[in-house]
Amino acid sequence: MNGKTLSPVLTVNNLSVSFHIEKETVEALKGISFEINRGEIVALVGESGSGKSVTCYSILDLLPNYAEVKGEILLHRDGKKVNILGLSKNEKRKIRGDFISMIFQEPSAVLNPLFTVGNQIVEAILAHRDVSYEQAKDIAIDAMKKAHIPDPEKRFYQYPHELSGGLKQRVAIAIAVANNPEVILADEPTTALDVTVSAQILKLFRILKDEMGIGILLITHDLGVVAEIADRVLVIYKGEIVERGDVFKIFDSPDHPYTRKLLTSRPVLPTF
Repeated sequence: MNGKTLSPVLTVNNLSVSFHIEKETVEALKGISFEINRGEIVALVGESGSGKSVTCYSILDLLPNYAEVKGEILLHRDGKKVNILGLSKNEKRKIRGDFISMIFQEPSAVLNPLFTVGNQIVEAILAHRDVSYEQAKDIAIDAMKKAHIPDPEKRFYQYPHELSGGLKQRVAIAIAVANNPEVILADEPTTALDVTVSAQILKLFRILKDEMGIGILLITHDLGVVAEIADRVLVIYKGEIVERGDVFKIFDSPDHPYTRKLLTSRPVLPTF
């Protein structure tokens, strides 16, 4: 963290998630705990089915009704700790897209093809702020600039199908940062992109954490991605965090055999 004072923004304590399907119960998370600080990128690493995405959806209360969630998910806001799991549905909706935002793996699945990308950013702003459309438009264009979208005044009026995959992901990032969140959950945000564009998006995440002080939980199966931007690493396997530590420690001297297995399969991304 380059000597910065650590300031927690999100704390997960003993989080367990079970899915009750007909007569069976499947344990997806088994008492995981971790913390995210402001201006820090924490990578949650594991294979498909390890519990990475379930962790994200638990934090955002996006799990189906047959999911049972136990533990604490604490927001650190205005000097207070608030347990998300104890909030009403309406209170949770206010937090989503405001205090916490999410960036999904496939931006095309998130963006509505019938509306311009600018209007979709504006919609996210109006859902959380008492501002006029014109004010929201100015905020949206500023968010597009933060996401390094070239010529944002022009792109504002374009539709998703007119943009490349990399630009669509930047629009998704603009939506995520439009309301100045303190936490961003990024679920495999570069998987659908080519290697060069992936490296550019990762560079953008570094800028967001350094310049805006956002705490980022990066969900990925790829330790090559982790090496580019993470400060700390959590390795999750079958719903349990089996190893955690500073990114340098994880890469230099991994303790768990599962971590070593992930390291042997990592690609190398170009540096920009």
